[in-house]
Amino acid sequence: MSEYVVVDPATGETVASYPTATDEQVEQAIAAATAAHRGWSRSSTAAERGALLRRVAELHRERKDVLAALIVREMGKTITAAEGEVDFAADIYEYNADNAERVTADQPIELADGAEGTAVIRRASLGPLLGVMPWNFPYYQVARFAGPNLAVGNTIVLKHAPQCPESAAAIEQVFLDAGFPEGAYVNVYASNDQAATIIADPRVAGVSLTGSERAGTAVAEVAGRHLKKVALELGGSDPFVLLSTDDLDGAVSAAVEARMDNSGQSCNAAKRFVVHADLYEDFLAGITAKMTAIVPADPTKAETELGPMSSLRAAQTLEEQVQRAVAHGATLVAGGTRTDAFFEPTVLTDVTPDNPAYGEEFFGPVAVVYSVPDEDAAVALANDTGFGLGSYVFTTDAEQGERVADRIEAGMVYVNLVLADSPELPFGGIKRSGTSREMGLLAADEFVNKKLVRIG
Repeated sequence: MSEYVVVDPATGETVASYPTATDEQVEQAIAAATAAHRGWSRSSTAAERGALLRRVAELHRERKDVLAALIVREMGKTITAAEGEVDFAADIYEYNADNAERVTADQPIELADGAEGTAVIRRASLGPLLGVMPWNFPYYQVARFAGPNLAVGNTIVLKHAPQCPESAAAIEQVFLDAGFPEGAYVNVYASNDQAATIIADPRVAGVSLTGSERAGTAVAEVAGRHLKKVALELGGSDPFVLLSTDDLDGAVSAAVEARMDNSGQSCNAAKRFVVHADLYEDFLAGITAKMTAIVPADPTKAETELGPMSSLRAAQTLEEQVQRAVAHGATLVAGGTRTDAFFEPTVLTDVTPDNPAYGEEFFGPVAVVYSVPDEDAAVALANDTGFGLGSYVFTTDAEQGERVADRIEAGMVYVNLVLADSPELPFGGIKRSGTSREMGLLAADEFVNKKLVRIG
C-alpha cells in the first residue's frame, strides 16, 4: 500500500494515493541530481541561479490559489494561512535570489604582518542534497531549504511528507517551469528505507531534515554512519515570558496569536506561558476567553481561524496528551474536546515538573500557563526544557528585555513581538530543537565547501 496518501482531515475522505517510488526511480533521482550538479551547477553563475529563483518566486505568486488549495486538502491549513504561506515561500526564494552573488562571493582574509600574497575563503557547492520535509508548512519549509542551497549551486532530492504528495509534485513543477534543468530539483516519493539509502549513497553530500525528534535521530544516525553533513530543525516548546506590560489585552492577543499560528502546529509557536504573579490571574482569564472564542470550522472558508488538525491521528495524540496531563494533576481550565480531527482550543494550568506534560511539546491548540514570582524564576522555568528553538519576552523594561534575551537558552528570542519571522532572519535552535540555521545569510553556509585559496 502506498505511503503517499491525501486524506482530507476536515472530512476524513481519502482523496488520492500515489505509489511509493521504486528503487529504480530513487536511483534515477540521485543520478539526475548528480548530473545536474556536475553540469548545470558548475557551469552556471550565481546571478543566473538567482534569476531562476526569482522566477520560482513569481510562479508561487501566480499559482497561489492552486497551491494554497492543495495544502488545505492535504493537511487542513486554513485557506487564509495557506495563501500566506505561499506568499512567504515566494519571499524566501526572492531573498535568496537577491543575495545569491553575495553569499557566494570570495571572502578575503587579512594576512599576518609580513606575509606576501593573498588568501580568500571561496564558497563552493557540495553536491546533491536530500531534503526530508514535514507536513505542517509544505511550501515554506521547502523554500527555507531549497532556496539557499540552489543559490550556492547544490542540487536537491526532495522527500516530502507522505500526506503531501500533491503539493510536493506542484513544487517540482514550479522549478521545472521556472527554467531549472532536470535534476536540479527532484521530487521523489521515497520510503524511509529508501531515504536511508539516499543518505548512504556516496554521490549525496548531505541531508537536511525538518521534523520530529524521532525522525531527526534516525536521519542523524544514518548520516553519521556515512560521514554526511546533516542539518536538523526539530521540535520546540517555546516559552512566552510576560514580566510586565502597560497593555495586558495586547499582550494576551499576542500570546494567542503565537499559540494558534497554523492551528497550533508550528515548531516555534509559543506553548508555555510564563507569567509574573502580579499579572497571572488577569492573563489567564484573558487568554482563556480569547482562545475559547475561536471555534474550529471549515478550513476552506476565509473567515475560519482554526481548522482541523493535520490528521485524525494527530488530533487523537493531542487528546491523549491532554488527558494524561490532567490525570497527573494538571487543571483543565478550558477545552480539551476533540471532534474527529478538530480539536478545540485548550488551556492547562498546574503542570508540575513531575507531570509528563511538563517536558512534552503540545503540537496543537493547547496553552500551558504558569505563574512565577520574579525574573529569575521566569528564566529558570523558560530554560527548564530539553528544547531550545524560539522564545518570546514581553516587558516594559528595555534593559530587562535585553537581559532576559541573553539568559534564555534558545536559538531565537523575540522581545515584545510575535509572528515576526522574515526571510532575512535566521531560523533554528539548540538542544533537542536542532543543529542548524535556515533563512537569512547563515542558511547558505550550511552545505558549502568553505575552501581556502592561498596565493603566494
